[in-house]
Amino acid sequence: MARLPKVFQTEDKVDLTPMIDVVFLLLVYFMVTTTIVQEESDISLTLPSDTPPAKNPTNMPSEHIIDILGDGQVLLNGAPVDTPESRDMPQLTRTLTRLGMADKRMNIETIITIQADDDSLHQKSIDVLNACAAAGLKIVSFGQGSG
Repeated sequence: MARLPKVFQTEDKVDLTPMIDVVFLLLVYFMVTTTIVQEESDISLTLPSDTPPAKNPTNMPSEHIIDILGDGQVLLNGAPVDTPESRDMPQLTRTLTRLGMADKRMNIETIITIQADDDSLHQKSIDVLNACAAAGLKIVSFGQGSG
């Protein structure tokens, strides 16, 4: 194999310095000529203002649930009241009276929902209705029992 003369054996070198200069010049050019667009003004968002509270706010009713279990136990909002043998239910009547008076002071309607198990006696539902009447509560309804 013949060797080439030294003139033809030069290594090709690429000088990147001018190309880097051009890239920096283009970068500076685009940074200077580009305008910054504020896209926040394009969002149509209405912030809440200081509005006075409503003159007649709507009060939600105060609902209490009375469960009647199959063994005759009565629960008011999950807490047992009176004994299963009690017919006049004094503790339930007192508690319902206090709840009704507190709701009346706050101008809130008191709603009682009676949920009797399928195995409970009908007399126990009548006893609870009598306690509601003695407490002066007039909005009473029946719901689906758990049994």
